Amino acid sequence: MQIVIIGASGFIGSALTTEALQRGHQVRALVRDAGKLAALQQQYPQQLEVVSVDVLDSAALVPALAEPQVVISAFSGHSDSDVSGYYQRGFASILAAVKQSAVERFLLVGGAASLLLPDGSKLLDSPDFPAAYRGSAEGAYAALQQLRGETSLNWSYLSPAAEIFPGAATGQFRIGGDLLLTDAAGRSRISTGDYAVALLNEAEQPLHSRQRFSVAY
Repeated sequence: MQIVIIGASGFIGSALTTEALQRGHQVRALVRDAGKLAALQQQYPQQLEVVSVDVLDSAALVPALAEPQVVISAFSGHSDSDVSGYYQRGFASILAAVKQSAVERFLLVGGAASLLLPDGSKLLDSPDFPAAYRGSAEGAYAALQQLRGETSLNWSYLSPAAEIFPGAATGQFRIGGDLLLTDAAGRSRISTGDYAVALLNEAEQPLHSRQRFSVAY
């Protein structure tokens, strides 16, 4: 499968890139700094193409999105002081390019903050929601709302657990919907490796077209 991964060298993007390559897919990695993937490109010279591009430049994104069956966006706004604003501008640029390129499927690395608690409220609205993550949470929620208004684009949005941490894939996790998944101890956790497995599973065998779904242990 031909896959484009936007933000392929980031926290989650790097796990997605590695997982896709290990599954034998052809990957075009769109990044700001191509040097971050130099070692991986040496390891997978026939499978990995690295392209430097600014996600805010929608016109430059369009040719970079040519030909793939699946585009995965792992873009985040964490490198900017206005995280929410930067994320939303970046997402708008990515979405415009995806629609102009007539991509078959668009998968978005989403956030957990819009997941629902048992009382029906969003995790984002919890009084103890960390202020440091509010900007990215608001941006990801705005992206979800925008996707839900799309009538022609074939999209999927994967929310991680409340805590996502660097870790290898175990293949042992649960898939859910709009409700926050927790384990028997009340924790909501997933590794970047298992998040990548869940999203690549969706890329290969679509089960959540035009839906948000979630993953956790």
